[in-house]
Amino acid sequence: MANLKSAKKRAKVADVRRVRNNSKLTAMRTAIKNFDKAVEAQDKEAAKEAMAIAVKRIDQIGSKGLLHKNNVANKKSRIAKAFNNMA
Repeated sequence: MANLKSAKKRAKVADVRRVRNNSKLTAMRTAIKNFDKAVEAQDKEAAKEAMAIAVKRIDQIGSKGLLHKNNVANKKSRIAKAFNNMA
């Protein structure tokens, strides 16, 4: 455990950020899963709504630096491709 006052604060701040980052990552993964379910069910309208939410979450994660910009682009590309390939 940290002994210095500044080290204690850094540990506290790191905990707060870790919880916040994990929450945002989980929300992104859930949005992607919801989109995948809509695509699998061939529900074009639900997929469109889920796609908008998923892309928004992915962009939020990317802007915070939690994912590399290429990873963000790859996820968005995969979602767009899946949506466009729906029958």
